[in-house]
Amino acid sequence: MTANAPITQDVMTLPRKLPEGGPVNIVGLTREELLAALVAAGTPERQAKMRAGQVWQWVYHWGVRDFAQMTNLAKDYRALLAEHFAIVLPEVVTRQISADGTRKYLIRIAGGHEVETVYIPEEGRGTLCVSSQVGCTLTCSFCHTGTQKLVRNLTAGEIVGQLMLVRDDLGEWPERGAPKDETRLVSNLVLMGMGEPLYNFENVRNAMKVVMDGEGLSLSRRRITLSTSGVVPEIARTAEEIGCQLAISFHATTDEVRDILVPINKRWNIRTLLDSLRDYPRLSNSERITFEYVMLDGVNDTDADARRLVKLISGIPSKINLIPFNEWPGAPYRRSTPERIAAFADIIYKAGYASPIRTPRGEDIMAACGQLKSATERARKSRAQIAAETGL
Repeated sequence: MTANAPITQDVMTLPRKLPEGGPVNIVGLTREELLAALVAAGTPERQAKMRAGQVWQWVYHWGVRDFAQMTNLAKDYRALLAEHFAIVLPEVVTRQISADGTRKYLIRIAGGHEVETVYIPEEGRGTLCVSSQVGCTLTCSFCHTGTQKLVRNLTAGEIVGQLMLVRDDLGEWPERGAPKDETRLVSNLVLMGMGEPLYNFENVRNAMKVVMDGEGLSLSRRRITLSTSGVVPEIARTAEEIGCQLAISFHATTDEVRDILVPINKRWNIRTLLDSLRDYPRLSNSERITFEYVMLDGVNDTDADARRLVKLISGIPSKINLIPFNEWPGAPYRRSTPERIAAFADIIYKAGYASPIRTPRGEDIMAACGQLKSATERARKSRAQIAAETGL
């Protein structure tokens, strides 16, 4: 391998210019933003906090999309809401269901752009993998999503909307008047879809405030995991302003290899990244950090790599998720053999770390980790083109 990997683009934010005038979309507004918007629309300030709580519960607890159904509000107030506000979600274009029950949704957002969202049902839990950007700026060479150019950041409403759409599809909204059902089909949320969440920090933070609110969607911060490739300046901020679980897209034990697999490493190398992680569990009150490690045949899967990995994370409360590489058309890598993955896992386990081997899910519908790529990106690069770009 050579070090001629693509350089990470110097793009921190690509905001979408919101249309001026017209109804304000409630979805994605934090409580504070909703309160301010209601006052601006003419709600008396002494009533605004109560009204915000009522609207919040209708939208996020009951899943109501029509102000006329908000029956504990006076008719004239419902008319005021309908005049000034809307409850708008992204649009589901297609839904594919894998043989293993995994569901992949192609979702169209404002501007006609498309992103993908994946629901993974498991025994006793259901995990939703949401996207935070259209495309991605990181160009990680093993990741299918990373072969797309970054188009723009998703708004907080477009991030929250992914969860709401999937709850629609699963029929998970509670029924008014029915006995309370504690079963959660979407019990966990992971920011591991398209994009780098920490390059869209404010929208991700605000979306998670909505998702974590106990009077609405009500997913606890311990059931939310944000996966980053290592945007070091935003890691402490994530602990303080979001406080969710953290996963690091690590994948290599030397800077030489990580520069190629995860090009952001050229900006913040392994030592810098690990130094930024040592305080995260304390700052966020998290038990441990998850290190994600995709297993690539002959690239990062040797016994020496396993021993280096154990040494690197020493002192950081951790678990290591080993991810068999999920192949995609034109991919320049192969999956490590089961025997090699097992041997790697054994070294980590004997060093005292949990080292689960992730079972690939949804491979038949290209919904597995690293495979997400919007259907709007039709052009297929040849294996030789991709290899040339990644310096292999």
